[in-house]
Amino acid sequence: MKPLGLPDFPWDSLAPYKARAGDQDRGIVDLSVGTPVDPTPEVVRRALADAVDAPGYPLTSGTPDLRVAICEWFARRRGVPGLTPDAVLPTIGSKELVAWLPTLLGLEPGDVVGHPSVAYPTYDIGARLAGATAVPVDSLTALGPPTASTTPKLLWLNSPGNPDGRVLGVEHLRKVVGWAREHGVVVAGDECYAELDWRPGHDGQSTPSLLHPDVTGGDLSGLLTVYSLSKQSNLAGYRAAFVAGDPALVGALLEVRKHAGMIMPAPVQRAMAVALRDDEHVAAQREVYRRRRETLLPAVEAFGLRVEGSEAGLYLWSTRDEDCWATVEALADRGVLVAPGSFYGPAGHRHVRIALTATDERIAEAADRLAR
Repeated sequence: MKPLGLPDFPWDSLAPYKARAGDQDRGIVDLSVGTPVDPTPEVVRRALADAVDAPGYPLTSGTPDLRVAICEWFARRRGVPGLTPDAVLPTIGSKELVAWLPTLLGLEPGDVVGHPSVAYPTYDIGARLAGATAVPVDSLTALGPPTASTTPKLLWLNSPGNPDGRVLGVEHLRKVVGWAREHGVVVAGDECYAELDWRPGHDGQSTPSLLHPDVTGGDLSGLLTVYSLSKQSNLAGYRAAFVAGDPALVGALLEVRKHAGMIMPAPVQRAMAVALRDDEHVAAQREVYRRRRETLLPAVEAFGLRVEGSEAGLYLWSTRDEDCWATVEALADRGVLVAPGSFYGPAGHRHVRIALTATDERIAEAADRLAR
């Protein structure tokens, strides 16, 4: 029995291709799941160790220091000044927030959740958990004339996109915000890859945020952003993330989370505050991924794949104009495992997602196999 009609977990279907790729002489190069492999920064590990004596219950809202650190980070790295502590809230990783946001906002059967047509599957799962209906939306015109049954209560944006790496500019974001406010729609921006922008002329800069004053006009009402330190700081195992935006919405999320006991552990809160204030390790990790991307990209193209989008983030969104499973099989025959684009919706059925999250040695091995 599947609760709430949830689909099978898609990654299980990769098992035979994983076995096939593992039959190669030099072993599998697994570029299917975007899990960090590099060490957690020493400055963060020290902070965690120094905070291990934590006998009391932590604050669901986050420590005052953590909330201030999040606000400082937004001003320094995202160009969003003036956030106040009541506008930010730590979460236990970003995936749980994505999955539960429709429920936490009170959506119910009959409500619509909009998300990109090529998208992280958890947007759809979150709608299902609330009993709402998920609808792929790539443009506002795709929604048609606004009605109670077609206008979403919640609209997800994902920039930089997973899996396609596309970046939404300020003008696009501003247009969406204007439309959403006209129709009473909450807009949530998933921005977890913002520090990994590969576009020419953007070295060391983050991608535009939904909360930027040029987008919002200084008004955060109806807007939320989600961010995770998993990618920029190799903290996937810490489950360190946060949501920020409209203080009224953040306050409503906090009230439900207090009742449900959705609390980030106190040592992780301390480590997260330290990580957010240290830009040096983020810059160093960005350069690691840049080198891996520069190694892998020409090999992927030499194999006959065309890389599309992929302006930012940790993936090469690639196609050779065939069913994605045929591409997965061809790559598995070279010992390289990738994710089929169909995992990210029907619109991805002719693409594969190739992750940069492997060691330098494994990335070089994949590049050698693909370029041969």
